[in-house]
Amino acid sequence: MSPLNVVCELSARPRQDAIVRLLRRNGTMTIAGLVTEVGASRRTVLRDISALRDQGFVIHSEPGRGGGLQLDPQSVLTTARLSVSEVFALIISVSAMRATGSIPFLGLADTGLAKIEKALPTDKIRDLRRLLKCLYVGTLAPQVDITNMGKMTPTLLPAFETAFLRRLHLQFQYRDAKGVETRRKVEPQAVLILPPLWYLVAWDPARDDFRHFRMDRISRPQFVEGETFRRRHVPFEDHVRPVREPTSRS
Repeated sequence: MSPLNVVCELSARPRQDAIVRLLRRNGTMTIAGLVTEVGASRRTVLRDISALRDQGFVIHSEPGRGGGLQLDPQSVLTTARLSVSEVFALIISVSAMRATGSIPFLGLADTGLAKIEKALPTDKIRDLRRLLKCLYVGTLAPQVDITNMGKMTPTLLPAFETAFLRRLHLQFQYRDAKGVETRRKVEPQAVLILPPLWYLVAWDPARDDFRHFRMDRISRPQFVEGETFRRRHVPFEDHVRPVREPTSRS
């Protein structure tokens, strides 16, 4: 998937979710009504309806002036719409909270994640488990300055997912601790959570070594089509441990 397609998918999903909510809430809606509610063109809404049907939602069309669109409520219950990136993000979030010791209802969270994972198609489960093998957690050294911690760009995780699973180079703009920005091209190997900081661990061919990039300092991430790389063993310190799959815990 190209960087442009990743952005388009991210922008389309909230709109499609809104269409599903509107159909569930109102029972029947016209295309014109949906256009007004979601603030998109008729062509875009029709494309979204087609995409929702491809995802498994049963949407009936009633012809005529008084007709409209109806959503079969059973299709909402039986269709899992979460992407691998979204499930991975949920697991990362729970793992980060677990590392800080601040997550209540941990058993319920793990059970919920296990159910979500089971609802994924086989190919997505396989990709998710490969991603989980690259996820590590640990404790942040007390001397690390977190006063300037920023927000992570929402396109980083999907770009990392594609680059990691397909073993493609990841390119991004990076701002170091002194504010100096450089364009980097690396081989993504792991995600390291040292609450409250998150790091992309990658092999940097230009420096012939591993590098830890604070994810809140990364911008404009995109995977690079073409040459692939080999998976490497990442040397972590003793306090860092891998995150286990929710379904493997009992």
